[in-house]
Amino acid sequence: MHDDHRIIEDRLRRVLEERVRPAVHTTPVPLTVERWDAPGEPVPVAEGLEAPYEPASGNDEWGPAWRTTWFRVSGTVPAEWSGRTVEAVLDLGFDRDMPGFQCEGLVYRRGGTAVKALNPRNDWIRVTDTASGGEVVELYVEAAANPIVNTPQTPTYEGDVVTASDRPLYRLRRMDLAVFETQVWELVQDLEVADGLMRELPLSDARRWELLRAIERALDALDLADVPGTAQHARGALAGVLAVPARPSAHRISAVGHAHIDSAWLWPLRETVRKVARTTANMLALMAEHPEFVFAMSQAQQLAWLKDYHPELWEGVKKKVAEGQFVPVGGMWVESDTNMVGGEAMARQFLYGKKFFLDEFGIDTKEVWLPDSFGYTAAMPQIVDLAGADWFLTQKISWSQTNKFPHHTFWWEGIDGTRVFTHFPPVDTYNSELSGAEMAHAARNYQEKGAASRSLAPFGHGDGGGGATREMLARAARLKDLEGSPRVAVEKPEAFFEKAHREYPHAPVWAGELYLELHRGTYTSQAKTKQGNRHSESLLREAELWAATATLRGTGQPYPYERLEALWKTVLLHQFHDILPGSSIAWVHREARDTYERVRAELTGIIERSQRALAGEGTTEVVFNGAPHARDGVPAGGAAERTDAGTPVTVRARDGGGWVLDNGLVGVEIDGRGLVVAARDADGRDAVAPGQPANLLQVHPDFPNHWDAWDVDAFYRNSVTDLTEADDVRLEAADPGAVTVRAARTFGASTVVQSLTLRAGARCLELETEVDWRETEKFLKAAFPLDVKTDRSAAETQFGHVFRPTHTNTSWDAAKFEICAHRWLHVGEPDWGVAVVNDSTYGHDVTRDIRAEDGGQTTTVRLSLLRAPRYPDPETDQGAHRLRYALVPGATVGDAVRAGHWINLPARVVRGSGAPVAPLVTTGGDQVVVEAVKLAEDRGGDLVVRLYESHGSRARTTVTAGFPLSTAVVTDLLERPLERPERSAAVLTGPSAEGVLEVALRPFQILTLRLTPTDAGARGD
Repeated sequence: MHDDHRIIEDRLRRVLEERVRPAVHTTPVPLTVERWDAPGEPVPVAEGLEAPYEPASGNDEWGPAWRTTWFRVSGTVPAEWSGRTVEAVLDLGFDRDMPGFQCEGLVYRRGGTAVKALNPRNDWIRVTDTASGGEVVELYVEAAANPIVNTPQTPTYEGDVVTASDRPLYRLRRMDLAVFETQVWELVQDLEVADGLMRELPLSDARRWELLRAIERALDALDLADVPGTAQHARGALAGVLAVPARPSAHRISAVGHAHIDSAWLWPLRETVRKVARTTANMLALMAEHPEFVFAMSQAQQLAWLKDYHPELWEGVKKKVAEGQFVPVGGMWVESDTNMVGGEAMARQFLYGKKFFLDEFGIDTKEVWLPDSFGYTAAMPQIVDLAGADWFLTQKISWSQTNKFPHHTFWWEGIDGTRVFTHFPPVDTYNSELSGAEMAHAARNYQEKGAASRSLAPFGHGDGGGGATREMLARAARLKDLEGSPRVAVEKPEAFFEKAHREYPHAPVWAGELYLELHRGTYTSQAKTKQGNRHSESLLREAELWAATATLRGTGQPYPYERLEALWKTVLLHQFHDILPGSSIAWVHREARDTYERVRAELTGIIERSQRALAGEGTTEVVFNGAPHARDGVPAGGAAERTDAGTPVTVRARDGGGWVLDNGLVGVEIDGRGLVVAARDADGRDAVAPGQPANLLQVHPDFPNHWDAWDVDAFYRNSVTDLTEADDVRLEAADPGAVTVRAARTFGASTVVQSLTLRAGARCLELETEVDWRETEKFLKAAFPLDVKTDRSAAETQFGHVFRPTHTNTSWDAAKFEICAHRWLHVGEPDWGVAVVNDSTYGHDVTRDIRAEDGGQTTTVRLSLLRAPRYPDPETDQGAHRLRYALVPGATVGDAVRAGHWINLPARVVRGSGAPVAPLVTTGGDQVVVEAVKLAEDRGGDLVVRLYESHGSRARTTVTAGFPLSTAVVTDLLERPLERPERSAAVLTGPSAEGVLEVALRPFQILTLRLTPTDAGARGD
């Protein structure tokens, strides 16, 4: 019987591939083809339509990588096709299995109206439902020759237009008019659904054999010499088994049309603009034919591109949004990375994303839609809640290598205790085709069986775009109520979440981050992109702070609302989960480096103009402190005349070689190799483990099993080279204000120069590493073996920190062998600890070992400085880098917070009158951190201040406005009054006559205040 089973399956496969599918389009008539090869970058549609076309053939080669060829195809519907359905079949040279990862096209009519897109699974254009005969056909195809670079582990230089080959990549295969055989197409859908469902049912299930025999009867009824003429008869053999309803207990799947489009990945940003247009055109065309179809689209940036570049499609989107078929979801500017994005930037993802949806569609999105990011920060639930969203969806956790996540529907609890109702679709893909196999997998895989019965399946071609197809909707219709299958209903995400929440209000709770046990290399790859992001976030904070201060202090300097918003959106775009993580092609990162330089220049200009206006005329050096903590006599967020930093630094020769540096707060010993062998706090306790040098550079081989730029596999640790030998170690500078030791080394084809600096008044040793990195498939780390016994580390995340184990008790612990930290990482005993802070590094690892010589425990903190993967960018990180970090002995978590801000927000010195500049807002202590100070988005002149509790404990403090204050209102992230009592209750009293508010925050709570000055006359440009 099993042999019979295989025979029928093989028979079906061949009949479908060789007879039935080819018979969907019959009696083809070649179209006349003309072409125009656009020079350079893509041109506006109007230019493409009016271009000088030249004759071409239906099998022409075309398309050097990243170029555009316009095709004009024309013809006449034959008179004998009267009454038939006619389609144009336009095959640009597709590989059927790779939609979105190769050539694509967007089809226009003569007037410039976009019709729909072409891709390997969607190569048709409907000409007429019922032909009269004689209809004239004229279509224009904007064909993009995107190269196939979706070849993991295979380095390629096709990923940048400046290094790609100039050979044609594609050859036209088919440019025809053809009759669309409706019954043949329907037969294909019947057979595929019956076959897919049959294969997923157990051999012991009678339903499997019913389907198998029905398939056999259908094949017997089909005349292979006349498929169109016998297709309806063959369908009749399947009708009975496809009409049997599902069991009452069948799992229920909410199918949501979707096209996850990576805002950049194996294509540049400019190509994503076109991918969005292609996908949108497809979905609007599908909606016109299928009023039941619902399509969800996230990423406000992509819709903004549509508005800017394709206004006719934008109008179609707005119409379908109003009708309920096109559903904006997600609420973020882009589907960003969430590990490395800073706290304020994450808030702005929601501010600008949700604001766009509200302004353009009047929709306040309730679901956060992040299927493909590489792990999810434990700060997210509170941010989601404060953005006014109720639900969270992710998919990527299904990729974890080691441990299977235990839930599909659950409450996710963040670091502050906030919970958000979360769904993780058991279909295990965000690119579902609604196949019988996928639906059966979702039902089997669902882990809440018995307690709940619903899941969501996003369907449609994604990553490279394309979206849902008519075939997928045909499967959905057949699987709506079919025995042996889950019940499938096409509906909005909101409908799913409301029903799932109602069904399972007491779902289990998962506390802490959703750590992806994969793609850990993304914390390090493309260091310059990461550095550009961190520096831009810091500059944006300063630009808003000083511009707001200059405006409210009456300097006459207007607040640059429009420029700041534009710059924020640029930075937010580059936080997309394949840009910031370093997993895009070379072109993307080359452009990102240039963009960050422009952002730096413009933000620096805003900062300097504001500070000059505040400093006034004069030659006195005034120090501006943009950090949220006072330092060197300068208040947080204010400015004061420069004063002496503190006790001068001393330096003396060290026994055995090297130097001893001391400033009364920190004592450091650097040996003759330029390595740190001691770092003592003011009480004399040494942070460095005995006999183990710190700031030790280490090189590992880095050749993961898969996904080069994404992955770091644990076995990289099996081999290591310590860079202990130095070419030159010298005392570079020895001034009372600072002492610097310089150490130069060579290794492989690379060189590195490190500057180790101790400054007067500083409680940290600053380390600057300049590397000319010429390695490939290597991993560079900086190790700090510390004399600390601890079973956990604390790492800064958005608006707080997370604890992670330093041991490997369980597989869950061991899987976190590479972790993400923002500005600082801290390890400590109950009464003493050490922090390592940085200005642009995210990847870290923390391990522990018992010393044989004294039985003490060494906890080693390492920063992941550079990698050198070869895919998708074969030149990843090659060249010069400047990385800054610091060691803080004797540090509490509060010290780590402070030092982390200081290294990222260095003081600025401006010459002026010497008069102090009072901060716009101050808090009663360092525990409550001011994250942002800005003017309100509505341009009414109010000041918006975002605060958070940073130590992980309850805080009661004051917030004082540095100007006459009328009112203070607690708001959400969109700066709307927060109506929820439990959030608003953070403000206990105020404002007083002196502008003082008393606030009480729970651990890691975020508080946004909107402060209205008594004279709210601030105006922008």
